[in-house]
Amino acid sequence: MPYVKIEVTREGVTREQKQTLIAGVTKLITEVLDKDPKLTHVVIQEIELDDWGYAGEQVSVLREKGITAKR
Repeated sequence: MPYVKIEVTREGVTREQKQTLIAGVTKLITEVLDKDPKLTHVVIQEIELDDWGYAGEQVSVLREKGITAKR
């Protein structure tokens, strides 16, 4: 029973985007590991910007400086 946890910052990931992630990850696990998709669990957890940091800064501070994760 595969369990996949995806953590993202709480910045407006839509219900449709989450569904696409869940379907895509389930398909990948099925194809690569030959696991039953009915037994594959995908959890998406959204983390507040103040609770996530990298490079020594909170993401909320980085966003205030105009630094984003967008391409």
